[in-house]
Amino acid sequence: MKLGFTPLFLSAILLAIPTFASKGDTSMAFHECLESCAIFVCDDEHDYKLPYTLRLMQWSCTDNCKYECMMLDVDRDLEAIASGSEDVSIKQYYGKWPFHRFIGIQEPASVVFSLMNLWVHLTGGRYLLRRVRSDHPMYMYYFWYIVIGVNAWVWSAVFHMRDKPATEKLDYFSAALTILYSLYVAVIRLFRLYQPARLHLQQPASYLAHRPNWLPPQHVLRQLWGALCVLLYLAHVIYLSVIPRFDYSYNVIANLIVGVLHNLLWMSYPFPFFPLRRFEYKPQSYIPSYAWKSAALAIGMMLATSLELWDFPPWWFIIDAHSLWHLSTVPLTWWWYKFIAEDAADSGWTSGRIPIPLGKDMMD
Repeated sequence: MKLGFTPLFLSAILLAIPTFASKGDTSMAFHECLESCAIFVCDDEHDYKLPYTLRLMQWSCTDNCKYECMMLDVDRDLEAIASGSEDVSIKQYYGKWPFHRFIGIQEPASVVFSLMNLWVHLTGGRYLLRRVRSDHPMYMYYFWYIVIGVNAWVWSAVFHMRDKPATEKLDYFSAALTILYSLYVAVIRLFRLYQPARLHLQQPASYLAHRPNWLPPQHVLRQLWGALCVLLYLAHVIYLSVIPRFDYSYNVIANLIVGVLHNLLWMSYPFPFFPLRRFEYKPQSYIPSYAWKSAALAIGMMLATSLELWDFPPWWFIIDAHSLWHLSTVPLTWWWYKFIAEDAADSGWTSGRIPIPLGKDMMD
């Protein structure tokens, strides 16, 4: 797997860093159009008012000039391509492909697919919480996983509606929080740093028997891991907030490292060489029948992310590789919620002397 990660890692960095001077916005025709628009349209904004939908979406006259001049430039390129010119192609502008806007929304497909991800977090989260009782050790971790996921996709939709410095940071910071929290929960679950006493009247004997003497108490490890994650996230946000220009390369690298660690943990879960006991009340050799799903979903998410490498001018100036990545995560997220619900219902969570703590739906 190491050989596969390296090109993915480097290629994603190269493609994900916006270009500050793209071929389109440095073209002479584009700049001449902008100058004319600024002189004849935007000089007196009292005489020219944008449509209500554009004003609602925070478009300024200058923003609208950039969009209109971009699409005029695109039309010229399309005419040249249609006439057989081989040295003309669709260009990027300010580091992005041109998109047809819809009622002021800059990237309609990415907005729709972000809202679909928001919906699947809400419905998948409801599915999960109705199947996991509130006294389950992982209940609160999964509750906040849902909340953080919903927040991330809200800001993803807002950012793709209107790309502004504030919406960009809210989208990126929310995405980083989701990725880091996913790793946090994976470590809590797989290293069994949750509090098993919430399910039982006493700690299982196996819990003490299999803990090395040199390890700090479980609650100390949990607190240290949580504190480390909080400090890492605060440092990430503060660094990207105080530097003069947003460090896109660092942001991509940081998220990729955390995401790869998360995926590696879950990819190892179903294999016999997994070094940890999966449940307190099962031997280390116990591998649940559904365990393969975690590896399949982790690989699926990596393949979905690789869609970002397939960079191409948007189909019909609506759908690009980034929007297809958003679309691909919709079914993967739903299946992930089903997997963790299945994992939470495993008999290994209890000694067998008391019922498995299921939610309302599974007890009906």
